[in-house]
Amino acid sequence: MPRSMKHSLQDEGSVQTLVGPEHRHRKALFVGMLDTPARTDLDRRVAEAWQQEWAAASGSPVSLQELAGRSLTAGVCAWADIPLSDRDLDRRTTEFAAMIDGAGSFGPRNVRGRALRLRTEAWARQVLRDSPTGTIPAKVAGHRDADGRLLEERVAAVELLNLLRPTVAIARFIMFAALALHLHPEWRARVAEDEGSRSAFAQEVRRTTPFFPVVGGTAARDLEWEGVRFARGDWVIIDLFATNRDPRLWEDPLTFAPDRFVTGEPHRNALVPQGGGFYEDGHRCPGEPATVDLLASAAGRLAAADYTVPGQDFRVDLRRFPAQPEDRFVLIPA
Repeated sequence: MPRSMKHSLQDEGSVQTLVGPEHRHRKALFVGMLDTPARTDLDRRVAEAWQQEWAAASGSPVSLQELAGRSLTAGVCAWADIPLSDRDLDRRTTEFAAMIDGAGSFGPRNVRGRALRLRTEAWARQVLRDSPTGTIPAKVAGHRDADGRLLEERVAAVELLNLLRPTVAIARFIMFAALALHLHPEWRARVAEDEGSRSAFAQEVRRTTPFFPVVGGTAARDLEWEGVRFARGDWVIIDLFATNRDPRLWEDPLTFAPDRFVTGEPHRNALVPQGGGFYEDGHRCPGEPATVDLLASAAGRLAAADYTVPGQDFRVDLRRFPAQPEDRFVLIPA
């Protein structure tokens, strides 16, 4: 990936930059921390933070991206046993959002995201030093790589951010879920009342609106796939946007139809908004199950909530990385 994007989202030495046994060993740390009980606790913490943010915004126009971002930041930090003051919450929300927003650009937006990342990494290093035994930051700080060595503090700080920042990125999926409910109001009652419909709705939002359209990497070895030859080191792009709309994989792919997920999950390499392959040994995001949980819960809360949507620009510029509705979906909680 371009260095500007790598430094915004991952940074040198992070799990995403590793390959082979080193990658599998480091990734096991993340897979282990995101098991089912942990995801349930994370979902609960975010829901509590959401209720506070929603009540605080009552009667006033608010960007859903901002409201969801603050809720996710507060929730994931509470889940990780990281205390946040009101000032800390404001800073961390701004910093995480800037890293995500700047990753797909060159120029001022990217520079701002990278500058704020430096401040966030300094904060993360202090969190690692201050966290008591048994907490998630302590587990990251105490992780030993395949060679038995503890992570350098800088790398441990990067990996802690690799738990926190992607959680906050779900705010963009939540924004697209609100847009889908607005454009398809026939789904509101089902999403509000039925857990299965919530999950199906969340999956269809992820299929139709992956806010980063591609992921890139380099071939780890010489290989041939589907008649195409790759040399070791060749840059390879997986087109998430097109794969999620491939008519060979999806019936009527341009139609928003959550019912396609009610009967079961698709093949792992058909629904790929967070990468393809397997969680355990590939580069597919290990936080994908948590993403589905958090998005489904947020969609359920939105479907059941009382709010108004003022006039605004809902267009999505597909040339912008990451994509978003022009006005970031403004609503007025009742």
